[in-house]
Amino acid sequence: MRQFSLFTVSLSSLFLLLIPHETPSPVTALYPNLINSTCKQCAEKSTTFNYDFCTSSLQTIPISHAINLQGLALIAMELALENATNTISYIEKMISTGKFDPYTLGCLKDCSELYLDGVSMLVNSIQVFWWEQYNAANLLLNTVMETAATCEEGFKEKAGEVSPLTVENYDLSQLGAIALCITDLLSLALDSDSS
Repeated sequence: MRQFSLFTVSLSSLFLLLIPHETPSPVTALYPNLINSTCKQCAEKSTTFNYDFCTSSLQTIPISHAINLQGLALIAMELALENATNTISYIEKMISTGKFDPYTLGCLKDCSELYLDGVSMLVNSIQVFWWEQYNAANLLLNTVMETAATCEEGFKEKAGEVSPLTVENYDLSQLGAIALCITDLLSLALDSDSS
């Protein structure tokens, strides 16, 4: 698991302060076991969702122990954004070494473009999330998860090729899945509140 920068922690804290606080409802109520219960709900919905990854990722941000679902979703999106940004830097460093054969180099360049698009989609997902357009955020988060899968699959197209980005792709996919599941829970809660 990556260490998260002071910038990410500060940015996440700022987002949490800006979240409108309303009267308690199932969506905005604070409770101490929010991370564990949310990760458990998400893990029960998907066979590929990693409960341990979810809890350990969200608990790296200390303030996440006592916030609401909106805050957790924003933290997950911020962590995914940080992962994607760090991965772009990592890819650029690998490309600059000149140690890779033409096929691998081509895959790395493709992944760099995919991750650049992923960063843009994550920024957009945060923006539409602020407007409580959870379905739009979900579409963008799904596309981000596909970014990681497409990057990984590019290496596998050549027999025997090993991706140097397997961990980064997995992390982005899981962080996207966390954010996606939480925004889906929020969307369901919003739909039931409006009924």
